[in-house]
Parts: sequence; structure tokens; C-alpha cells
Amino acid sequence: MGYVEGFVASVPQGSKEAYRKHASDAAVLFKEFGAIRIVECWGDDVPDGKVTDFRRAVQAADGEIIVFSWIEFPSKTVRDSAWKKLMEDPRMQAIGETMPFDGKRMIYGGFEKLLEV
Repeated sequence: MGYVEGFVASVPQGSKEAYRKHASDAAVLFKEFGAIRIVECWGDDVPDGKVTDFRRAVQAADGEIIVFSWIEFPSKTVRDSAWKKLMEDPRMQAIGETMPFDGKRMIYGGFEKLLEV
């Protein structure tokens, strides 16, 4: 069924175009190394929760927008191989140096697909 890498981060509201460019530049490399689909979403209706929520998960500050994204791979093996190649690729290192958000507050993880309809 494939494998998904999911991400949540907060981006300064005025940096939407910078984030889109950053994501687009990184997507080229992810696709080159085996990703089959990449989806980037800009927060539009992200409510505050009573106990926890997306904003608290990434310690979003006032004026920051939540982004939610995922990358689909054909398998965990392809995902693991892609990350190894990405971390060694100087193009990705350059992209990482110009992130328009605080990467230390980003949360991410790998997930096996359980249901797809």
C-alpha cells in the first residue's frame, strides 16, 4: 500500500511564497529519489484545541500559519533510501539552509498506510 512521511510546521504568515518555493525545490529532489506524490497544505481552518492542537505541537507563534504536508513513497525501503540520499546531497543541504521556518519546531514521522479509499 505504500509509505507516507508526514510533516507539520509553522511558517510566518508573510512567507507563504517563500515556503511554496522551498517546498517546490525540495519536491524535485524527493521525486528524484523515489517519492511518488507530494502534497503541501497551507493552514486555513486550524482550530485551537482544549488539550492540544497543531499550533501547540509546533509551538507556533502569533502570526505563524500551520503547514501540513505529506510525501508518499512506494515503500518504507524506498523512503529510507531517499532520506539517506537526501541527507548526502549538497542540493538538499543548500535548501535546508534557506528554510523559511524554524525546522527545530517541525514535527514529522513515517507511517504505513492502513486504509486508502
